[in-house]
Amino acid sequence: MSARIDLRRYRGGLARFAVVLATVLRLCWMGAATAAASEPRPPNIIFIMADDLGYGELGCYGQEKIRTPHLDELAQAGVRFTRHYAGNAVCAPSRCVLMTGMNPGHAWIRDNSEVQPEGQKPIPAGTITVARVLQQQGYATAAMGKWGLGPPGSAGDPLKQGFDHFYGYNCQRHAHNFYPTYLWDDDRRVELNNPAFSPYQKLPDDADPNSPESYRGFQGTDYAPDLIGREARRFVREHRDQPFYLYLPTTVPHLALQVPDDSLQEYLGQWPDPPYPGGHAYLPHFAPRAAYAAMVTRMDREVGRLVALVRELGLEEQTIFVFTSDNGPTYDRLGGSDSEFFHSASGMRGLKGSLYEGGVRVPLIVRWKGSIAGGRVEDRLCGFEDWLPTLLDLAGFKAAIPATVDGISFAPLLRGERQVARPFLYREFPDYGGQQALWLGEWKGIRQNLVPTQEGQSPDYHIQLYDLALDRSETRDVSADHPDVVARIDALMRSARRPSTEFPFPALDRLGP
Repeated sequence: MSARIDLRRYRGGLARFAVVLATVLRLCWMGAATAAASEPRPPNIIFIMADDLGYGELGCYGQEKIRTPHLDELAQAGVRFTRHYAGNAVCAPSRCVLMTGMNPGHAWIRDNSEVQPEGQKPIPAGTITVARVLQQQGYATAAMGKWGLGPPGSAGDPLKQGFDHFYGYNCQRHAHNFYPTYLWDDDRRVELNNPAFSPYQKLPDDADPNSPESYRGFQGTDYAPDLIGREARRFVREHRDQPFYLYLPTTVPHLALQVPDDSLQEYLGQWPDPPYPGGHAYLPHFAPRAAYAAMVTRMDREVGRLVALVRELGLEEQTIFVFTSDNGPTYDRLGGSDSEFFHSASGMRGLKGSLYEGGVRVPLIVRWKGSIAGGRVEDRLCGFEDWLPTLLDLAGFKAAIPATVDGISFAPLLRGERQVARPFLYREFPDYGGQQALWLGEWKGIRQNLVPTQEGQSPDYHIQLYDLALDRSETRDVSADHPDVVARIDALMRSARRPSTEFPFPALDRLGP
């Protein structure tokens, strides 16, 4: 009997011990969960990049004809930069600088280069990208809009470069039509309700150029920027409970001139607007100036919807918004555009394709409610390569910044701290005549015509020198007055690059370090 009683006591003791142990473990888990919950969540990042939007095409940068109320409000509540530079003068190389944190003298992609049947030359497998590094820190990552860094399924496919989700155009050429027959949803082609037509054609000779009905064949039902905006908002809703990085490289306002009628109505009749019947690339339009302005305003509306959603979800103080452009405004009168009429380059020299200021100085707005003091205008020299380290720094992952990048974090400046000036900024572009530029404080040195256009002609190695503090429009070459500055710039130009087998630049390659 006593043995059985002792056994019952033994069993009872075990039961009581199990209850106590479970309670202790539950309390420990609750304590750990509470501690984890009290740790600040890394911020969400929404990085919006326009396509060919000029420095002067937003109201907050002096635009007087095109309305951009949501971006103007974002700038008023955030920080607006006046000396921010795109990665390069055209699409693909600029995007490569942004993704990798490498300047154009080290980046893999240094010019536009198509791959048939669809896409551009890919960045290599294993490339360090801002998306990959953020993904490694636990971020949900998505790219939506125009990619341009590798065909579907290639090493450069966004799904192989750190993005969990992709929606939009893989190929830059495909993105020349805002009413395409399909878009990519990850590795799936999604067919759209649009007729097939070429985005490069003239108005038929027997069509009335002044009648809107003559242009109906250049429209469809599914406007790609609207679909991309809707998918972006869906991603934000689905990932509201975890840190996310949304890279939104919209195709607006890159040509062709196409916009739904409801947006076009906002601008029709506001100014003289002769029709563009075609002949200078892309699609014709009966009111090209109104169409261009309407495209930018509709893009601004999409930004406003995204900001409103973040506010609705209670994520404003947990979300960093960045808005910029991939290069300067398009060449004047190409495809019906009119950069002169809209003062798109804000009086600066050059347009897209040029390393003069108008081709690469782009708007930059940064807002993080509660963490970055707003209502500021900053003139720090900075560029696309700086975004990889800056975003990681702001997110609390400074130790994860790769030592190999050329970019320099300007997170301290955004936080309101004092920060030393950037030593210099470097750009090169082997196309559009062959160009090289370097910014050294307020000085800018630039070479043009490095790729001779005629047989027997030699590259022009002369470095033009401009004092941007006094001459933002680059009208007076002062190189003869400051040979010491020119010599410093020449030495830095040599040190800031290495030759590329993929994108040779003979004039610079033969100079050596």
